[in-house]
Amino acid sequence: MTRSTLDKIIASSGLVLAVVLLLMSGALFWAHDFIHGQVKEQLSAQKITFPAASGPEIAALPAADKDQVSKYAGQALTSGAQAKVYADNYIAAHLQHIGDGKTYAELSAAAIANPTDQALAGKAQTVFKGETLRGLLLNAYAFDTMAIVAKMAALVSLTGAVVLLVLAVLGFRHAGSVKRR
Repeated sequence: MTRSTLDKIIASSGLVLAVVLLLMSGALFWAHDFIHGQVKEQLSAQKITFPAASGPEIAALPAADKDQVSKYAGQALTSGAQAKVYADNYIAAHLQHIGDGKTYAELSAAAIANPTDQALAGKAQTVFKGETLRGLLLNAYAFDTMAIVAKMAALVSLTGAVVLLVLAVLGFRHAGSVKRR
């Protein structure tokens, strides 16, 4: 096998791999746009707005939660990052206060054990609804994070494709120069 033939085989392999990486990059960019768009669309449809910075809802929060929620004060909840803050630093903090630090499972068990305590049953239902919303928001955060990872993978794939295209062109060029000698 001549050096020229070897260069052409290697350059052709690089070219094929570059095309595969370009296709993967396109699919990953599409996945990012689709997932991110769906998260934004679904969160926007819920019309959740962070409370105003000066409002009593934020003032009642512990300091660490107050700092996180204040970053988005007055804004509409439309992103995964916002959904995480709203779930972990706003809803969770209020649920801790409502349920006296107990989870829905604990409150529900106590309410079942004491069926005449309507206040306890009400707390259990409120915490159940809050935990459900919190879980849904954290799912939106997880999907938005997957969209970000897809975008990073798309960029890496695109970069790899460009590098391989350049190397393939150089390989074909070298194969041509070897022939002439």
